[in-house]
Amino acid sequence: MFRNRRADRIKLLGWDRNGYWLFLKRLEADRFAWPRGAAVATLSVEQLHWLLDGIDISAVQRHPPRHYQRAV
Repeated sequence: MFRNRRADRIKLLGWDRNGYWLFLKRLEADRFAWPRGAAVATLSVEQLHWLLDGIDISAVQRHPPRHYQRAV
């Protein structure tokens, strides 16, 4: 995944069985919330969808996992 300096375009390069595909998304008025301080970042599929939807990944916090011993 690559983005331009203005952060209004993202390109994804992928491989599909017999060739490469290129996906480009350009925003008309906004900017993508790129992960701060990282030249290279590893994203899950869920985080990629968030990024493409305009959600700031660094601001998202999950609920802590809960482990129960028994049901009451």
